[in-house]
Amino acid sequence: MQKPDSLIFDMDGTLWDAVDTYAQSWNLIFQKLDIQRIIKRDELLHVIGMDGKKLTRVLLPEFDEAKGMEIYNAVNQIRREILPTSGGMMYNGVTEGLKQLANKYKLFVLSNCAVGIIPLFLTWAGINEVITDSFAYGTNQMPKSHNMHLLMDKHNLKSPVYIGDTNGDAEQTRIAGIPFAFVSYGFGNTDDYDVKFDDFESLTQYYLSL
Repeated sequence: MQKPDSLIFDMDGTLWDAVDTYAQSWNLIFQKLDIQRIIKRDELLHVIGMDGKKLTRVLLPEFDEAKGMEIYNAVNQIRREILPTSGGMMYNGVTEGLKQLANKYKLFVLSNCAVGIIPLFLTWAGINEVITDSFAYGTNQMPKSHNMHLLMDKHNLKSPVYIGDTNGDAEQTRIAGIPFAFVSYGFGNTDDYDVKFDDFESLTQYYLSL
């Protein structure tokens, strides 16, 4: 594997776990819209990492796409409001690791989330200064493979690595034609990776040693 010049990170399941806050945002909207339903953490774990349209088809099969996306957008609006205080749980070693890695690589965050979520996460985590740029699915509703190339073109990245926690991440990284690093502590699983890490500390040490 070519020595990387940049590391592009998935957010949910890779850098932090905010599933409880995400569930809360769904349930607040269900309550507001008088939809008799409560989403629990375990239900959301199966859809973390999906883009908005796919996620609504799985979570809201009783609604057509337009209504599903309307509910999804309302959920994300309330999520933007509660995230700064509710936050999530940073995985062990992430905050310090990113600060160390930023001395050697350009760091990016690329997620299948709505617009505005990544900046709130970066601020909450106190890592704004170490992330060069970020990109969210909500910006253009395009798959991660497409958006990886947008970041690569914008920042003239020659040998980036994408780091994620799901098979979907692996598939999109393969389509983009760049190496994939899998973190096994997240929400998903895959056998398709170039390198695998069981914790963020070992990931940090690996990339610092290259």
